[in-house]
Amino acid sequence: MKKSSSRRPVVNQRRAYFECRYGQLHVRTAFPSTGGFDELTPLICLHDTPRSSAAFGAFLPAMAADRSVYACDTPGYGESDPPAEAPTVADYAASIGDFLDGLRLREVDLVGVGTGAAIAAEVALARPQGVRRLVLAALPLATASSAVRPLPPPSEDGGHLAGCWRQSRAERGVGEPLEHFAAGFAEELSHGVRGVWGAAAARAWPAQERLAQLRQPLLLLHPTAADRAGDARPLLPKALQEDLPLPAAGLFDLAADTLAARVRAFLDR
Repeated sequence: MKKSSSRRPVVNQRRAYFECRYGQLHVRTAFPSTGGFDELTPLICLHDTPRSSAAFGAFLPAMAADRSVYACDTPGYGESDPPAEAPTVADYAASIGDFLDGLRLREVDLVGVGTGAAIAAEVALARPQGVRRLVLAALPLATASSAVRPLPPPSEDGGHLAGCWRQSRAERGVGEPLEHFAAGFAEELSHGVRGVWGAAAARAWPAQERLAQLRQPLLLLHPTAADRAGDARPLLPKALQEDLPLPAAGLFDLAADTLAARVRAFLDR
């Protein structure tokens, strides 16, 4: 008699482009080798800006043994086409909605970090029947010190890059290993003047008003080095809340196994 195998399914990883209102949306995906059978609710991951879906590089396969997982490049970041003008958080969320419609995903779970957390919240508000559960980390809450700083004009000797490096390291790279930060910093530079659009949209987003309207079960993750994002815990008193002894920068890539275990426990409860 043939014994059943207890091995986990092989995880397949792909990259693809999908249509959205701003052009092509670049998406990283991971899924089990079971051909779609026995899968759980698909999971959509939304990154902080000015980074990209590469921020979920290790998290995708860690989550994809039993479900399909998609990490979208926000329009204008990574390899997604940019909008013609600066969008709002709701505009970004609408582009993710285009992706969900194009793939005919009727129900999904959402994970968002930083700007991606605000976008995830807006997707959930726009699709209350289509979003089952939410995981939000390092929510961007505007403060007096959170002014959006555009890239300075280039200098002949490249000296402007040193200032950009110091600023990004202080604002977004706290606690992130140097090599990992350097890869993310290169992404930031590639976005040019549009790189601040996501942060500007998040700063203008009425977080208190919008978060109060969420009705889905919610896990709020608060990394120890997320001071720049503020503390969203008082705004979401009914959420399951958890402090993480981890830096916000690179959270879902550098601590993928830890985050996958905690996110899976919440999504599958």
